[in-house]
Amino acid sequence: MEPREFIDKWRDAELSESSGSQSHFNDLCRLLDLPTPAEADKTGKSFTFEKTVKKPGGGAGYADVWKKDCFAWEYKGDKKNLVAAYAQLKGYADALDNPPLLIVSDMREIRIHTNFTNAVAEVVSIDIADLNSVEARRKLYWAFTDPEKLRPTVTREGVTAKAAALLGALANKLQRQGLEQRRVAHFLNRLVFCMFAEDIELLPDRVFADVIEESNKHPDQFVGFLTDLFRAMRLKDGRFGKTLIPWFNGGLFDDDDVLPLGALDIRALAEIARLDWAAVEPAIFGTLFERGLDPEVRKAMASLFDAPLKDEEQKPLPFAKQDRLNRGVGIYYTDPDTIMRIVEPVVLRPWREEWAALKDEIKTLKKDKARNKYLAFRHRLGQFRVLDPACGSGNFLYLALIHLKDFDREVADEAEAMGLPADGERVKPEAMRGVEINPYAAELARVTLWIGELQWQMRKSLGITRRPILGRLDGIVCRDALVKDDVEAAWPDADVAIGNPPFLGGKLLRTKLGDEYIDRLFRVFDGKVPAEADLVCYWFTKAFGLVRQGRLRRVGLVATNSVRGGANRRVLDDIAVHGRIADAWSDEPWVLDGAAVRVSLVAFDCSGVGLPAFLNGKKVEKVFSDLTGDTDLTTTHALSENENIAFSGISKKGKFEIEGRLARE
Repeated sequence: MEPREFIDKWRDAELSESSGSQSHFNDLCRLLDLPTPAEADKTGKSFTFEKTVKKPGGGAGYADVWKKDCFAWEYKGDKKNLVAAYAQLKGYADALDNPPLLIVSDMREIRIHTNFTNAVAEVVSIDIADLNSVEARRKLYWAFTDPEKLRPTVTREGVTAKAAALLGALANKLQRQGLEQRRVAHFLNRLVFCMFAEDIELLPDRVFADVIEESNKHPDQFVGFLTDLFRAMRLKDGRFGKTLIPWFNGGLFDDDDVLPLGALDIRALAEIARLDWAAVEPAIFGTLFERGLDPEVRKAMASLFDAPLKDEEQKPLPFAKQDRLNRGVGIYYTDPDTIMRIVEPVVLRPWREEWAALKDEIKTLKKDKARNKYLAFRHRLGQFRVLDPACGSGNFLYLALIHLKDFDREVADEAEAMGLPADGERVKPEAMRGVEINPYAAELARVTLWIGELQWQMRKSLGITRRPILGRLDGIVCRDALVKDDVEAAWPDADVAIGNPPFLGGKLLRTKLGDEYIDRLFRVFDGKVPAEADLVCYWFTKAFGLVRQGRLRRVGLVATNSVRGGANRRVLDDIAVHGRIADAWSDEPWVLDGAAVRVSLVAFDCSGVGLPAFLNGKKVEKVFSDLTGDTDLTTTHALSENENIAFSGISKKGKFEIEGRLARE
């Protein structure tokens, strides 16, 4: 079929979706000189019309056309419904193995939405008249044959790095003006949320963009404009001009405070606002923003803005970033897969195991008993609380929240298939608790969770239904996690604790934290933590104390790998004797303030004593306090034969290792 023939046939067509979509699609295949679904796949297993899918929340749905590893395609009879068609496809994406392209169309327009992991979503719109163009037909051809050619070149990582660096520069400037740190943090995080809310169309009519545009023309009006907007976002029936503003509340908009910005700062804010904030990655934004407060780090981060790193196959890199240290890129954060080595065994695995056992039990029970058992399980899941006692900007809590929400949805779907009653969402951001001493980070942790929650709801096509939209998240507090006055600081109540406490060697405690604080710390933890131990050991000791009291069930923390020996190991000795090291990774790469370090990931409890454990991903009978699992070397004694002869083994003071070839020469 020739382009002119296709255009003439379909340009004025008034057919409904049901009567015209398959004919339209088959003609499109002929235009591109490609086989139709029936010609290409007579079984319908990889390319078919009316692909059955399970709807979010239950029930069956249908994708109008589906081609495995290429696209899902939804038709609508009227252009005004194409936005709704895209929302419908997003809801089907998981059930369709997340095709790289989500395509919606009526008879006169085709919109190709990219759906690649870790890439900013783009939309390619092709009007029916555009099909005269070779370029437009080539893009459609790629959708059928090579979707990778439509992958956006900008990654979510790149957008996030740019957003964090530009915002960090603005924060740094405000700090230098002598403004109170907590006030600056609160103001900037409101700006972050406004930009995100506008880009996901939660803040309507581009009101924030209009505020910035008008403020560029009239800088003296900036405070007034933004004060009015913040007030409208705080009120239940707030308006900004004639625009009705959703009720946000949540503590983020608890007042109307606006910091005055000069003309140059407003212009910088306009550049920040033009970024695609819907694509910002919450798992890394907070860390990058903290890095962005440092001018030297901002320069290094800038190398990601316009030319994201690619591997040899020209695909955007995943989140693991150790190799960036050797490539000179200069942005540093811990990839989510590494964090999940803590989150999985502490937060998720026990729930998965309990649900698997409960499903087997339910099959043997009468309907009422099965229902009651199931609802009791769901209730407990909704009451479950996760604490990060050194939460930073919230990346551990964000990943725990998102994966718990995925599990929550998985349970509800499986329960429905078993005939159990439909049940609403149970896991909310309020389930996350945190302690953080840095005001910027504490504020960011809350915003990270709010953004993560809203992105998750959009991915699942659930709509934003809660009022107010933002909960208060009072469980994240800004204070010292170890000492208050002359006693141990209390931690928020929770079921489990996870996190990455600060790494600071025992020899640097006084230099970095001062004599007064360290003397108080030693008094409070006297007899519990050796004075020579690293700072992270205090979190291990305090957390295990709460486990023994029954106030925490499980804990998973990160420490430098020196926790396996010397004075540091004494805190693990106590855990191994009176509890259990349930899961450990003894020596893993990590990034600390831009430097490569080696860490140990340690999960522990008291309830599983005597049960098998995991070491470096493999099941073992027991993990010892030196984080080995073969022979317990922690109880060895000095050889009496060496008394008065030797007291120390080989202790290298320089780089004595050389290559084997050189040694043999």
